[in-house]
This record gives sequence, structure tokens and C-alpha cells, in this order.
Amino acid sequence: MTTWLRQHAREAIAALALVVLFASYIAIHPRGFSTYVVTIWSNQGALLGLAAIAQFFVVLVRGVDLSVGSIVALANVVASFLLNGSPASIALGMVAVLMVGVACGLVNGIAVVYGRVQPIVTTLATGGIFGGIALLLRPTPGGSIDETMSDALTYAVAAVPVSAVILVVILVILLVLLRRTAIGLGLYAVGSSQQSAYMTGLRVNRLKLVAYGSSGFIAALAGIYVSMVTLTGDPNIAPSYTLNSIAAVVLGGIALSGGVGSPVGAVIGALILKTISSLMFFSGLPPLAQPFFEGLILATAIALGALGVFRVRSRLELYR
Repeated sequence: MTTWLRQHAREAIAALALVVLFASYIAIHPRGFSTYVVTIWSNQGALLGLAAIAQFFVVLVRGVDLSVGSIVALANVVASFLLNGSPASIALGMVAVLMVGVACGLVNGIAVVYGRVQPIVTTLATGGIFGGIALLLRPTPGGSIDETMSDALTYAVAAVPVSAVILVVILVILLVLLRRTAIGLGLYAVGSSQQSAYMTGLRVNRLKLVAYGSSGFIAALAGIYVSMVTLTGDPNIAPSYTLNSIAAVVLGGIALSGGVGSPVGAVIGALILKTISSLMFFSGLPPLAQPFFEGLILATAIALGALGVFRVRSRLELYR
């Protein structure tokens, strides 16, 4: 247990903070601890949690994806056209939405890997493009989603939120792929030291493309789940998911310098942010003041992550 805590100290601290914040949230909520309250909290956390996992894949290989929110919005808009009708058409629609996400991620990856453009510049540009496409497809929120499927994915079964089950299943699959496969271990190697990974024979460019493609895939999953929760497509949701996904990975103990962290930490960070937001809502804080405090929390989280990057760079310069 001591060894495990040392290896996962960042995630453990974040998890402890989440427990304290969630207990405070339940204590001040008018309905207290109930299936309804936990399900709403879980649904909202799952939306940001998936976006944070998408951001995690890019951060893992020393990048930052400013297009995550735009991919979520584009997937949400495309889903509002396709996720209705017969079960077969809905299944094909989901595949199409996921392929849109993968395509967006690969566009980012190709520009970074082969175009040799900095990730922050690339994704800032592509984020504008993806967001513009979403606006062209649906200038105002609208569309329709199959309500039966939405109910099945956003309600609770035996007092357990389905969204929580979905998140756990996704996390288990990702942990196995990241810790037990050559590709997953290769992603950590590239993030830790790209030069060393190349010298050991790893195909660095392909691994980076896998990271960006995976990011797009998970962002599309987030867009689909947004559709399940809201029953509509909205092209204007991008900014909040982009900024919050970066803050979530930092709060979850994932180093912006790459090679450190896990998707579990990303989800914990996302749940922390959503819980803080809910706490402010029910604490009686004036509505006009809430955006200020949310922005302050985001800025602090991102600044802490940036300080971590500077420390790593300082150490590298010291040992040169």
C-alpha cells in the first residue's frame, strides 16, 4: 500500500480532495444524498471527464489540445442529425460520429508530426475550423436525439448512475491498454523522453498519431454523451470544455511536461471542477460572481501545471 501511494500520490491527493468536496456538496444540497442528486452530478462529471481523458492523451505526449472543446461540439452537432430513428441507423450514426472525432484528431496529429507545427498553434487553428463547421451545420441549437436511448444512458439502475458505470468501464479499458500493451507503454515513453524513445526503436511519429487519434475518439464520445444529456446539438459549447479539460488534467496530477499521469486522474480532476461549480451554485454565491471564481480556479490550476513544466525544464538545463 505504501509503494502504491508513493507511485500514485498525485491521484490519491486529488481523490481525497474530491471526497471532501463531494461531502460538502451533499451537505448543502437541498435534497441531500439521493439517487437523483448523485445521478445529475455523475452525468455532469462524465461530460467533462470524457473531455479531460481526450486532453490527457495529447498531454501525455507533451502536447496541449485547444481543439478538444470544438471536437466535442462538432460531434454533438453531428450526433443531433444522426442519433435518431431505428436501432440500426442509430448504431451507424454513432460510428459516423466517432469517425468524425478520429478524423479531427488525426488532422491535428498530422499537422503536429509531419507539418512540425507546435501543438498549441495547430490545435488553436483547427479548433476554429472544427467549431466553424459545427456552426455551419447547425447555426442555432437544435436537432433531436432518441429519447429511449438517452434515458437508458443518463438514468440510474439499482441506484447506480449509468454514467458512472460507463466511465468506470472506459477507464478500465484504457488502463489495460495503457499499462499492458506496447502502444500504451510507448505513449508514456514518448512523453517521458522523445529522443530516448526514438533511440530505443519506437516509432515516435506513429505513436503521436495514435495519441491524437485517441484524443479525437474520446472527444467524440464526450460529444455523443452531451447529446444524450441535452437531447440537442449545440455548436457553442466548445470553450468551456477546452479550458476545463486542461484544468482537469492538471488537478488530476497529470504533468503538462508529458509522460506522467493516468486517465483516472483526468476524471478525478474533472469531477473536482464540477463539484466546485455545484458548490458555488448551492452556496448562495451571487450568480454574477460565479464566473469570476470559476475563472480563478481554472487560472490557478493551469498556472500550477505551467510551474511544473518550468521545474522540469530547469532540471534538464541543470543536468546539461
